[in-house]
Amino acid sequence: MTALIITALAMCLIVAARYLAISGLFAWTSRKVRPDVYAPTDPKKAARLAKQIRREISWSLLSAVIYGLPSGIVAHLWVTQGLTRIYTDVSAMPLWWIPVSIFLFLAAHDAWFYWTHRAMHHWPALFRAAHAVHHESRPPTAWAAMAFHPWEAISAAWLIPALTFIIPIHAYALMAVLLIATFFGVTNHMGWEIFPRSWVEGWFGRHVISASHHHVHHERYQSNYGLYFRFWDKLCSTDRGLSDDLLAAKTRVSAAPQPQ
Repeated sequence: MTALIITALAMCLIVAARYLAISGLFAWTSRKVRPDVYAPTDPKKAARLAKQIRREISWSLLSAVIYGLPSGIVAHLWVTQGLTRIYTDVSAMPLWWIPVSIFLFLAAHDAWFYWTHRAMHHWPALFRAAHAVHHESRPPTAWAAMAFHPWEAISAAWLIPALTFIIPIHAYALMAVLLIATFFGVTNHMGWEIFPRSWVEGWFGRHVISASHHHVHHERYQSNYGLYFRFWDKLCSTDRGLSDDLLAAKTRVSAAPQPQ
């Protein structure tokens, strides 16, 4: 029991550190690349943004604890009893299974996120109880990636750990899944588009979600519910396209003369 508690606490710290490192990196980058978004010159706007970021970090660190606990339990069961389907021997499965397993984890996560996210928006009581906290950020920043009410965090924290009992996955592939999840969670909320406009308006953007797509959700609420892929939004007619504001800002920034 002591080993389980130590492992669970360690995973909470790891999840929190991963959030702080990746969100912090993109927030720092954003201040350099888009000071108009992250470093407003108006004192009132700057104070309001600072208060928002403090709130986002507080909720996110609480979510890190909630996400870390089931991950710690899985890590303990894997190391001590081998009860999961996580493997470390590359020869245990064909090499082609590694990218397939990553995709299956992401696809399952995306489907669960879409339907629970959509439910929280369509049921007002559920929205107020679980999801309203996330939408207090207007617009969200890179720090908002895990800014969830505990009820919302609980609804999602168990999924990837549970999948490790069902789908065989290499330990490093699982790490890749977690990093991809964190990357999309952060970059989709940055308030500006990190990918080239040609990507966003091309094949990549037609299938993969970026800030330009998710920003529309934070503007209109009843649309663009996906996490990684636009598949469910398109299938269920909830896709409302890309943010004209973010794409226009992308063009302005790209066209601006660079300092010599």
